[in-house]
Parts: sequence; C-alpha cells; structure tokens
Amino acid sequence: MIYPATKKDYPVLIDVWESAVKATHHFLSEEDFQFYKSHIPIYFQHVSLFMYKNESGEIKGFLGVDGDSIEMLFVDNTSRGAGIGKILLDYAINELNARCVDVNEQNKQALDFYYHLGFAEVGRSEYDGEGKGYPILHLEKR
Repeated sequence: MIYPATKKDYPVLIDVWESAVKATHHFLSEEDFQFYKSHIPIYFQHVSLFMYKNESGEIKGFLGVDGDSIEMLFVDNTSRGAGIGKILLDYAINELNARCVDVNEQNKQALDFYYHLGFAEVGRSEYDGEGKGYPILHLEKR
C-alpha cells in the first residue's frame, strides 16, 4: 500500500496534490496556486517521499517527511474520507518517527484531521515557508 516514490511518479503526485489543494485550499489565490504547483518538484527533492497505492496500483495519496516533520500529506480528492490520510499519517508516525506538522491556519479540514488524531498546536507563524501571508499553525503529536 505504501511505497517509496521516485521522480517517475512526480506527474501523478502533482495531479494528486492539485486535486487535494483545489478541494481544501480555497483561500489560495490562483497566482499562488500556480506558484506552489510549479515548485512541487523542488519540494519533493527535500523530503523522503512515499505514496499510497490502492489495490489497482493507482496512486491515491502521498507523504513527504524530513526528519521528525511531516512536510506534506495529500490525498486525491476522489479518495478523501476513505482512510488513506490516516494510513499515511500512521506510517509517518510509526515507521518514520515523525511528530511535527505545519498546517495552513485557513485549512480547517486538515486542522480537524490532525487534532482528531492527537496533534496539538505548539506555535504559529504569520507567514508560510515561502514568506506568503498564509498563517501556519505548528502542531506536534502528543
């Protein structure tokens, strides 16, 4: 179900990212959406990247971890609510020892997901990692 991702998987992972972000990040301007989309392959190079494949071998979600931090976790919008996010999160915690995650403050669905699974807010930044005005909540697994 969970496999390491390689560069050949990037096009599908970007499609998954786009599907997830369009469904959950309504606060992003179109300009910023395009900016982040163009930078995804760069971000991929700075994390240990894993993908979730369903029984048919289709990539339905992915996870990027750096050290003890979950840097990205996205599930294709057509597969949201099927438990894939929890499977990826459990893998990050139990197999990769990840304990921290940063979440856009405006992304209530993601915040609710992490709070429900035992994460708590430990800090806040006014700007995201690119210096854009999207506040970030820093969460840790308790």
